[in-house]
Amino acid sequence: MRHGLPEDFAREIRVDGPLKTPRLDAYLGGVLVDVLSRSKIKKLILGGSIVVDGRAVSPHYHLKEGETIRVDWKDDSDDSTQAEAIPLVILYEDDDLIAVDKPAGMVVHPACGNQSHTLVNALLYHVQSLRQCEDRIRPGIVHRLDKDTSGILIVAKNDRAHEKLARQFKQHTIRKVYYAAVKGVVQRDEGLCEEPVGRAFLNRKKVVIKPSGGRDAATYFRVLKRFNRTSLVEVRPRTGRTHQIRVHMAHIGHPVLGDELYGVRSPWICRQALHAFSLTFAHPADGREIHVEAPLPEDMKQLIARLEAER
Repeated sequence: MRHGLPEDFAREIRVDGPLKTPRLDAYLGGVLVDVLSRSKIKKLILGGSIVVDGRAVSPHYHLKEGETIRVDWKDDSDDSTQAEAIPLVILYEDDDLIAVDKPAGMVVHPACGNQSHTLVNALLYHVQSLRQCEDRIRPGIVHRLDKDTSGILIVAKNDRAHEKLARQFKQHTIRKVYYAAVKGVVQRDEGLCEEPVGRAFLNRKKVVIKPSGGRDAATYFRVLKRFNRTSLVEVRPRTGRTHQIRVHMAHIGHPVLGDELYGVRSPWICRQALHAFSLTFAHPADGREIHVEAPLPEDMKQLIARLEAER
C-alpha cells in the first residue's frame, strides 16, 4: 500500500483537455503519481481493473477529452498468504533454490479466486526462508506455468538467487524443454515459429498473434511420434511469453490437445497436454550447470498409450 491508499480503492477520473500525454498509462502515471507506480498501473490496465468509458483498453490507448477512466484496485500487498501442508514432489534442492514438479490443476501463486491451495502455499510450509523474500505474494517465484500445465518449476530461496535466476530467464539463457500432444499429423520433422504475441484487445485472458505491437517470441518444435490424427512433439521455447507454446502451436495448425482456450477438447485428457519436462540453467551461487527433469505425469502417459493403441 502506498501513501495511505485504502485497501479497497475506486476512483473515476474525467479526462479534461488539452492533454499533454494522451496515452492512458502515461496520463494516469501523472494523475496518480502519489498512489500507484507506472508498472502497477500497466498491470491494472492489462488485468481489466482500469477501463475507459466502461471498455477494456490497452495501456497505450490515446485518451480523448470527456472520457471517463474507472480505476478499481484491491490492495494485495499484505502478508496474508498462509503456509499449507500440501505434498510436493521435489526434484532438486539446495540452500539457494528448489525445483518442484507442479501437477496440472495447481495455480502457482495466490490471486483473485485462488487464495489457497497454490504452489506458494505449499512452498511456504516446506521452505521457511521464503518468508524473508521481498515479494510477499510470489515469494521466490522466478517463472510460472499455466494452471493446467504440469512439470518443472524453479523457486529461489533467497533474494540473491531470485535476482540471478530472474536475469537468466529475462536473457533467455535457460534451456527449456516441453512435451506436447497436438492435434493433427505434423508433416515437418521440425520447425520454428517466430510470430510476435500479445494480449487480445477485448479478452485480456487470451493471447494472440500480433504482427504489429506484439512481443518477440520464438518456439522451436520437433516431432517425436506421429499417430493417426495427432502428434507428440518436443518443444523448446527460446522466449517465455505467456501462453507462447499454446498460441504458436495453434497458429501453425496444430493446437495442443485438451486446450479449450486455443485448441480442442480431448476425450482422453482433461487439460492441455503440455508438460514442462526439463530445465538447464546456471546455479545462482557458483555458475555450475544444473539440469533437472520432471517425468511425464500419469495422465499424459495414458494419453500416449491410447494414441499408440489407436494407431
